[in-house]
Amino acid sequence: MKTIVLRIGGQRFAARLLEAEAPMTCEAFLSRLPIEGRVIHARWSGESVWFPMDPLGIDVPAENQTCHPSRGDLLYYPGGVSERELLIPYGSAIFGSKVGLLQGNHFAVVTDGLDKLPEMGKNVLWEGAQKIRIEEA
Repeated sequence: MKTIVLRIGGQRFAARLLEAEAPMTCEAFLSRLPIEGRVIHARWSGESVWFPMDPLGIDVPAENQTCHPSRGDLLYYPGGVSERELLIPYGSAIFGSKVGLLQGNHFAVVTDGLDKLPEMGKNVLWEGAQKIRIEEA
C-alpha cells in the first residue's frame, strides 16, 4: 500500500493510493513526484480546492470515476471538456465545471490529516492560492 504526502499551505496530509482501483493514475502520479504548484478554491465543485495540472501532461484513461467525492477523496481529471486538474474536497462537493459535471479518477484517499482539511479549504477560500507539494511518503 503506497502513500503520498500533500503539503498545502503549511499543513500535511497523507493519502493512500488506490492502486487496485486506479492503477494507471497512481503509476502516472508516482512517476511525476515531487509535484509542486499552487492550489486555488474550486468555482463549481463545492467545498474543494483544485490544482491545474495541464503542464504536467499526465495522460491516463478514465478509471474508478466519480463526480460525487467525499471529503479527502483525491480526484484526477485527465482532460477533455475541461483542463487536467487535481480536485481535493474538504467538505461537501460535486465535481463540475462551467460546462457541467465532470467525472474524475478517484485514485487516493486522505488517511492522515482528514480533520484538518476543512481548515485548509477555508484558508484557501479566504486567503487565496496556497503552495502545494506532493511527494512519496
